[in-house]
Amino acid sequence: MKDEASTIGNSEMADVLERVADLLESQEANPFRVGAYRRAAGTIRDHPEPLVDVLARGGLAAVDALPTIGPTIAAHVAELARSGGLTLLERLEGEVSPEGLFASIAGIGPELARRIHHELHVETLEELEQAAHDGRLGQVPGFGSRRVRAVRQQLEAVLARSTRTRARRRESAGGSRSLATASRPDVATLLAVDAEYRERASRGELRRIAPRRFNPGREAWLPILHCERDDWHFTALFSNTARAHELGHTDDWVVLFYERDGDAGQCTVVTETHGPNRGQRVVRGRESEPHDPVEPASPRPA
Repeated sequence: MKDEASTIGNSEMADVLERVADLLESQEANPFRVGAYRRAAGTIRDHPEPLVDVLARGGLAAVDALPTIGPTIAAHVAELARSGGLTLLERLEGEVSPEGLFASIAGIGPELARRIHHELHVETLEELEQAAHDGRLGQVPGFGSRRVRAVRQQLEAVLARSTRTRARRRESAGGSRSLATASRPDVATLLAVDAEYRERASRGELRRIAPRRFNPGREAWLPILHCERDDWHFTALFSNTARAHELGHTDDWVVLFYERDGDAGQCTVVTETHGPNRGQRVVRGRESEPHDPVEPASPRPA
């Protein structure tokens, strides 16, 4: 993704959302979700005012208020306006890179992002935030106490922004859920999606995509699943990262992306290799949360 401020126009935004719709359709996602992206693309393309100006003037609420947009696509518009790229599109193309994700945080360049991923084996911003608090990030070369503190503050702002906004909206509407519950799925739901993905992948039931990263032969090897639970939209893929390939865990580590009403996030589910949960499926960073044990599935067929 681009790092500098974007000057993306409505037509370009609409093109991105139409590409998202095409990929969702080809990957057999919910037809209503596909249609939502197509309708939003049409609204944006025909809108007389640049959406970057709408966003600058009225924030997410002004974009959300446009016909056919809604909070989730409004958040995508904000990301496009900020960076010129869309993480969702990269995800659907199998191109999500932890290094690129970490480099989007102020104070972390491409080389430091590579070191973080290689030495700490973290793949999400939530996992990076945990490492910044428990001392592991400070052990990575190039991270002194001042930089760690700055990264920690930046991560807190980035991770809290949308969840707090959505939580305030729910509270004003009479909702009683806690911030943590409102902003992310519970562990049991995540493990259920992980189990469905691994089982269907092992039976060869899922559409496979050909990621560009670590795939010089352009083989369509990466199964992808779209599903919905408790109004959350999930996308599940085996981890296509340098570390997963290096350790031979591309048939074990599963990256789950989720979004609902403007809240979005991701997590990694793995088979625990030590401690009391050894041999069980766990959500990285949420191992201590109560859940029923889930056993690893058989490796997918070659």
